[in-house]
Amino acid sequence: MDLSDQQLDRYARHIVLKEIGGEGQRKLLEGHVAVIGAGGVGSPVIQYLAAGGVGGLTIIDDDLVTLSNLQRQTLFTAEDEGAPKAERAAAFARALDPEIDARAIRERIASENAEALLAGADVVIDGSDNFATRLAVADACTRAHIPLVSAALGQFQGQIGTFRGWETAQPCYRCFVGDAFDADDCDTCSELGVLGAMAGIMGSWAAMEAIRQIVGFGADRAGQVHIFDGLAPAMRTIRIVKDPGCRTCGDMSNAEEATRS
Repeated sequence: MDLSDQQLDRYARHIVLKEIGGEGQRKLLEGHVAVIGAGGVGSPVIQYLAAGGVGGLTIIDDDLVTLSNLQRQTLFTAEDEGAPKAERAAAFARALDPEIDARAIRERIASENAEALLAGADVVIDGSDNFATRLAVADACTRAHIPLVSAALGQFQGQIGTFRGWETAQPCYRCFVGDAFDADDCDTCSELGVLGAMAGIMGSWAAMEAIRQIVGFGADRAGQVHIFDGLAPAMRTIRIVKDPGCRTCGDMSNAEEATRS
């Protein structure tokens, strides 16, 4: 596709970056990102993906806006209280760029519907707040060969990682967290609190990682988890080792080995 004069003007600051250029911007315009959760992480994700020219956004969230969300969920205003988050988020994206195909899905994603809801996505960003959802999304991404950017935050800390577990040497999200816990058990912001600005940091970072997966700039950091401590502030990175016994990607690796032998 050729960029229009309006697109050349709108995305000029991307296009002059040698790591992106016109070809990279075309990839973004043709790209499709599914965003799980339009909350603290999802708000800056949606803002920056829409602003950056990602042509297709699927926003999956079954929640409604509450007053307590506004401290960190910057897509919404006080007038949105009681409104569906997914629909308000999609409307925001379309208002920012009317050419964007932003779809709102007011469903709770789970293992039963994840594959259908994520179909056609080039990248998935998960900013959900419980392990049951995260594992359902991660397993579906691994099976469908869709890169997963997983971002989480609480109090003054955030973590982010990109997973492509179907690849022989790459771990999946389940390799990172395992499954020896109650999948519905997850610390929530309402219980522990969260610094609003941390959501901005982690969501913006997640948007950048999704763009990296689509365009292919810079070093590939898939399989690493970056942990940011906002109190210090400081950051450390850990490498996740692929678990050969993982019930999601381990089975894939074993099948590939059997095929080769």
